[in-house]
Amino acid sequence: MSTSEEQHIDVVRRRLQDRFPDLDTRLIDEAIDAAHHRFDGRPVRDFVPLLVERAAATTLNTAPSP
Repeated sequence: MSTSEEQHIDVVRRRLQDRFPDLDTRLIDEAIDAAHHRFDGRPVRDFVPLLVERAAATTLNTAPSP
């Protein structure tokens, strides 16, 4: 992962933590990591952070509330 992509994923992480303040940060991290790994080995990386955010948000929307 490039430094730029890593920085974008960190921004995604903060946005999702703000969007889902009641969820454990570990659950958010797991959703982001799972979504991010789906794009391993893909040559075009420009939209990966956006796609990761959408996939993780979809997962977190279905997560049970604490």
